[in-house]
Amino acid sequence: MAAHRRPRQRPAHGGPARTAATVALAGAATATAWTGTGHAAPEPTPEQIKGRVDRLYREAEVATEKYNGAKEKADAAERKLTDLRDETARGQDRLNAAREALGPVATAQYRTGGIDPAVHLALSADPDQYLDSAAWIERAGSLHAAALGRVRAQLREIERLRGAARVELTSLTSRKAELKRHRETVTGKLAEARRLLSRLTAEQRARLGTAPDRATRSPGARDALAGAAAPAAPDSRAAAAVSYAYAKLGSPYVWGATGPDAFDCSGLVQAAYRAAGVSLPRTSYAQIGAGRRVSRAELRPGDLVFFYSGVSHVGIYVGNGRMIHAPNPSAPVRLAPVGQMPFAGATRVV
Repeated sequence: MAAHRRPRQRPAHGGPARTAATVALAGAATATAWTGTGHAAPEPTPEQIKGRVDRLYREAEVATEKYNGAKEKADAAERKLTDLRDETARGQDRLNAAREALGPVATAQYRTGGIDPAVHLALSADPDQYLDSAAWIERAGSLHAAALGRVRAQLREIERLRGAARVELTSLTSRKAELKRHRETVTGKLAEARRLLSRLTAEQRARLGTAPDRATRSPGARDALAGAAAPAAPDSRAAAAVSYAYAKLGSPYVWGATGPDAFDCSGLVQAAYRAAGVSLPRTSYAQIGAGRRVSRAELRPGDLVFFYSGVSHVGIYVGNGRMIHAPNPSAPVRLAPVGQMPFAGATRVV
């Protein structure tokens, strides 16, 4: 009889519950397999943070040099636009004066122009006097024609000036938009660098060389460094530029600044040579073409030294393998080895 007994049914809720639990466990296992771990990503080390900050500073410096170049062109466009507007205003004044001078002649011609000269001669009581008057009128007519020609030429010149001003205004608008893009790039990267640096302690920043360096800001410290400088530059203007750079040791880095109290890299170079009576372009990638290229082995004090593949950084060589440069916002104007960064070339400007 036992063979005819029906098998006992399992509870209805047991299977689905176990299945759901199995699926959940499998999903968790899969998720763990994809992520590798259930823990958050490890915090970057101070060295990794410094690496990221250095990269951000380099990218910001590239954008800074582009900003400087765009600003130089925008300033030139603005000056040209102002000159064109001033010249147009002067031309308009000349045109108004010429029109006023034409007024009386035009009125006289209107009053007498309808009568044929032969009729005037026939009706004149004194033909000799009339002929003298006719000669004067002819000369006046010639003068009038010349005045009209001048007015027409002035009108054409004013239209040309106005057209040139419109072109320059379009260029200026474009330059300002470019300035805005580069400014946003620079400020964004510098803000990100500051955020990363805020995660380091003062001790870590000092150890990694990312703390602001105030050691060379005092006159005594600058004099000591200048006293230990390399031999003077062979050219008096190069020597003056080097002397200026030494005097600015410890000055803060500010992007877009050209002194006298703060600088970016190309701003320091431009200011140093401006103090020596030499005019240089504003950007590092233009400064490298401002003089005669020299090799690293030929360097002498006063030469400009450039770094990175895009020539985005520049310093002033001062001898003994050292330069003075404005590195970045966490490092003011300072002495540094030329071999500190990837060397891109050198230029002698005097």
